[in-house]
Amino acid sequence: MATVIGYHKVKDTKHWLASPMREKFFGPLGITGIRKFVDPQDPNRVAVLMDVPNMDALQAAMKTTGAAEAMAHDGVLADSLVILVEA
Repeated sequence: MATVIGYHKVKDTKHWLASPMREKFFGPLGITGIRKFVDPQDPNRVAVLMDVPNMDALQAAMKTTGAAEAMAHDGVLADSLVILVEA
């Protein structure tokens, strides 16, 4: 199981925090322990920390239309996305 952090900018932090889209998208991949973070210096910079059982499945899923739609729904600025994997 890998621990992953994904951080990025969002258009509307309140909408992003309240959205169920993360669980809907990541849940079928077996991803658990999703925790949300907000940068206190820049509230539009946010992050998720999650436990990922299959990195290949996550990487493939992130290239799908479903991922793009989920990010658009949540107001994620996709070009700002950075994914870090626990070393």
